[in-house]
Parts: sequence; C-alpha cells; structure tokens
Amino acid sequence: MQRRDILRLGAALAAVPFIRPAFAQTPAPRWTTAAAPTVARQELYPEVLDGRLYVAGGLLTPNTGYSAHFESYDPATDAWTRLATLPEARHHIALAATGGLIYGVGGFSGGFPNWRAQASAYVYDPRANRWRDSTPIPYPTAEGVFAAIAERLYLVGGRVRAHDDARHFNDHADTARSLVFNPANGRWSAIADAPTARNSAAAAVIGGRLFVVGGRQAIKQADGSLRQVNVAQLEVYDPRTDRWSQRAPMPQAQGGLAAAAHGGRLYVFGGEQWVPEQKVFANAWVYEPASDRWSALPPLPTPRHGLGAAVIGNRIHVVGGGLRVGGDQASAVHEVLVLPDAQTQS
Repeated sequence: MQRRDILRLGAALAAVPFIRPAFAQTPAPRWTTAAAPTVARQELYPEVLDGRLYVAGGLLTPNTGYSAHFESYDPATDAWTRLATLPEARHHIALAATGGLIYGVGGFSGGFPNWRAQASAYVYDPRANRWRDSTPIPYPTAEGVFAAIAERLYLVGGRVRAHDDARHFNDHADTARSLVFNPANGRWSAIADAPTARNSAAAAVIGGRLFVVGGRQAIKQADGSLRQVNVAQLEVYDPRTDRWSQRAPMPQAQGGLAAAAHGGRLYVFGGEQWVPEQKVFANAWVYEPASDRWSALPPLPTPRHGLGAAVIGNRIHVVGGGLRVGGDQASAVHEVLVLPDAQTQS
C-alpha cells in the first residue's frame, strides 16, 4: 500500500464514530457503609436538603418508646449533628423539603400498641435551627408517603383514625385519600384518591410524578385482630392531570420498605412481611419507567424494615430500620448504595 493510500485510510477511519464494544458492561452498584446515626430507631421518612440528610423522630427499642430526636448527616465529613428536637415526639413522621425548609407531618404518638395518628404539621428552618407549627393536616394520619413536586407537598395514603377516640393501633384504617399542601398560602387541598388504600408504602418523584410502591393493608378479622397483607402495586400520580396510572408491580410484595429516585429510576429497599410467614427482607430492586421493568439489585447487607432512603450525589443512603418483624430491635445501621458513573448520566 502506497503512502497516499495509508493517509486516505487513516482519514476515513477517523471519521467513523467510536462504537463501544458489545461486551462492555456498566459496573454494578455496590454497597458500602457510613457513620451510624446517634440514635437507633425505625419507622423513618428522611429527607435531603442542600446536600445533607435529615432524620426525625422514630420508634425506639423497646417499641413502647418513641423519639423527638432530629439530626442531620453531612457526607463531606461523614458525621451526624444533633439539631433542634421536634416540638413533640413522633414515630412515622414524614419529611419533605421545599423552599429551603423541611416539613414534618403526621405520624403516631404513643408506644405500641397505643398508637394514635396525629394531624400536626411542623416546619424546620435549617438556618435558624428551629421548628415552628405549620398548618395541620385536615385529618390525623400516619404511615403515608410525603414528597415535594414543584413547590407543592403531596401526602398519599397511610392509616387514619377509624373513630375520633382512636387510641390503639387497631383503631385505625388504611386510606387512599390524598392531599396537596401549598406552602405559599398554607392550605391543604384534596386531590384524586390513590387506586389502592395502603400503609407502610414508599415513594419517590421522577419527572414531576409521584411513584408510590409496595406497602401493606391491615385487614380486620372477625375477632378484631388485623391480618397484615403486603401489596406489590406501583401507582403513579401526575399532578398536571390529577390522575393516577398503574405500572408493573414489584416482583415481590414488601411492606415497610424504603424508596429513592436517581437518574430517572426508582430504587426500592428492604421491608417486612407478616403473612404467610414473618420475615424481614434484604431484597433491593430498581424500576425503569421507560420499559416498565423491574430488576434485582445487590441485596441490603443488613436486612431491615421501617428504614429510610435518600439520595445525595450518586449515592443512596439507607438508614436505620428494624432488624426483625414488628417494632423491636431498632438499628443505627447506615449503608450506602454507590451507583456507577454511567448510571448518574441517565
């Protein structure tokens, strides 16, 4: 081959776009650990604001104890900081952030079995390290999901008092009722009910829509006891249309689980099951909305339920939770799912 032919061939090859070899694969997500929070607790609904993770309240061990403790985690220093306590102790209090503030709503007061859903709502200003009262929820509720979308806060499902004097866990019922809160005017408004009444679900926001997954239904039996049955449904709420749609259910029904969104995907962790046998799950899953498909992730190193999950950077922080079914054996476990760089670009 003459020199001019070699030059022409080189120019032609340079013009061909690079094609990644078919055998190249994205590295798998991996688990690591981070500093433990200062209090072991479960039934957590954490939130992230300005790169810090916030956790409030929770159920202690034994499960007759519950907390007003509030703390934040800074990934830059791998350290937790105690902050101003909640105005009242709560477990299952749900957090969501908008406008530089963190809102904490609902939850139960009382140790098991004397749980009583509350309508109280509070707002935390991190600059002042201070809580103040916010507009109460129109009805007492706990174990629902709570998330911010476009400067509004959405509260879906959970358990509500079956009668005004409800003072026991069994005196509550699952609900599909859903609300939106406008911080600008301090008003709660009703939105379309969710398709499924459930408690102990998990949720995250993807593309301006709320994805609600898993959880369970407490079905009252003839003798007054409750049969707690997990559900696998994935339901999506679009605030632009005030409509719900149903997507592919989880491969395995898990209640008391945690969820977080990253890179347009839904990540789900842990949970528990009461029937047909009692167990705590290590299973973790990822859902791809474009294909309506679930895939398995590396399981939690420490199986637990009543845990919380939140995203900072390309890491999903999974905090706290109970190590066995029910309210006992709360933990201070803090495990982190590190997502590969290729996934952070999606």
